Order: sequence, then structure tokens, then C-alpha cells
Amino acid sequence: MSKDNIYQHAHTQVADFTFDKKVANVFPDMIQRSVPGYSHVIAMIGLLAGKYAQPNSNLYDLGCSLGAVTASMRHNVKQTGCNIIAVDNSQAMLDKCEVNINSEESMLPVQFKLADISEIEIINASVVVLNFTLQFIKLEKRQALLEKIYHAMPKGGVLIISEKLDFADSSLNELMIENHHQFKRANGYSDLEIAQKRSAIENVLIAETWQTHESRLQTIGFAHPHIWFQSLNFCSIMAIK
Repeated sequence: MSKDNIYQHAHTQVADFTFDKKVANVFPDMIQRSVPGYSHVIAMIGLLAGKYAQPNSNLYDLGCSLGAVTASMRHNVKQTGCNIIAVDNSQAMLDKCEVNINSEESMLPVQFKLADISEIEIINASVVVLNFTLQFIKLEKRQALLEKIYHAMPKGGVLIISEKLDFADSSLNELMIENHHQFKRANGYSDLEIAQKRSAIENVLIAETWQTHESRLQTIGFAHPHIWFQSLNFCSIMAIK
């Protein structure tokens, strides 16, 4: 696993964060050192998919990156006739995802799609996962995407959304941010790396409050949206149709 040192040295100008080849090469290290509880979230998504996947249905990994969620679902879903559709808009990420998934043996087939998840067709989706993906979608497109997912789901289907959270209380928000920075320091990131990464991502990753997520999901029609995991300002949400 290559070490993430993208922001190790001072950049004259910090460009907006993109999921390019450079990021794809270090992504496993980056995500583990940046997102508290990431491994637990991945493992649990597989277990939840195993519970809620319906026979002869599609399972979507939207924003699949290097395929961690896809692999976890493949290890846990035993229902017959299921198919995973792994979608990402980064060719560099999808190329590595395909290599990673094809290196494992499984009876569960996977289709790989290079596409904007806001524009793809979603069909017969008993499980849909957006694992730290929705936060990168433009705010004005989020409602329509989630509505499309809802209408493509059979009754009893599950939607899982992992996100970085914003907090309406500014003092709490700053506390959570500083605690997250301390988590990153403990994982070997310098203050320079933390500052430059924050600058790169601040206009790309737009976090929302839990109340915003809950209200939107309820308005669409999902039952009992709730946070099933949270560590600092990162959480994972599930909702049932």
C-alpha cells in the first residue's frame, strides 16, 4: 500500500482535490488515515447488504473508488441472481477497482461503469450504497439522485449513505473539525498536510447536517432514516423503502 504523501511538501498553489491517478495510487492509505472507523463501515456495509439484498436484483456501489464496498458486498451477499454495478466517474479509480475485484473469486458478477452517478439509469436496486460519495455531488443534484434511487427500489430495499457531517452549532462544528485533525495527526499527517488537504477539498466536498439528510430522505419517502455509525464528524446512514 503506497503512502499518501501528496501534500507532504508546500504547494505554491493548492488545486482543488480530484480523484486522479495520483490519488488512486495512494487512496487505501489516504482513506484509512483520514476517515475514522472506515474499515468498520466497509465491513458492516457488506453485512447489511447480505441482510437486505433481494434475489434477482441489482446492488449499486455508487462512487465505488477502488472497490472496497463492492468486495465487502460480494463476500456477504448469498441471495441468488444478484448483480453488483460499480460506478465511478474517475477512470483512474475504476481501472484499479476492476483489477482489485477481478483478482478475487466470487460467484457474484460485477459490472463496472465509468459515469456520473447523477446521470446513470438505476434499475431494480435492492441495495444502493453511496460511501462518502454524496458529499462530492453538487448540492442542487442530490435530491434528484436520491429520488431516482428511491423509485428504482423494490419495497424493503436499503439505501446506505456514508458522509462527513456538518453541525449547525458552530462551536461544535469547530470542535469536531479539530478532533478530526488530531485523528489525522495521530495517523502521521503533519499540520502542513492537513492544512493543504483542507484547502484542496473545501470547495469540492460540501458536507451537510444530519438534520438535512434526515429531512430529505423522509420527504422522498424512505422509512426511519437513522445514523447507524458515527465517529467524530463522519457517519453512515441507512434508510429503508
